Amino acid sequence: IIGIFIMSTSNELFNNMKTMWDALEENHNAFSSGNKAAGTRARKAAGEFKKLVTDYRKASVSESK
Repeated sequence: IIGIFIMSTSNELFNNMKTMWDALEENHNAFSSGNKAAGTRARKAAGEFKKLVTDYRKASVSESK
């Protein structure tokens, strides 16, 4: 079986980054209000956001060539 790798476009990645940022912001605010579980969710969202930023940079460079 041959695997097919489909690279996301920078627009798709940007939209995912916006969604992840909203989740990070929402959970950060809840954590700041004393919800400790929201802190865990905020850290997870921050890690996912970091991955998306890396993928966005790769896609952006690829699309500019």
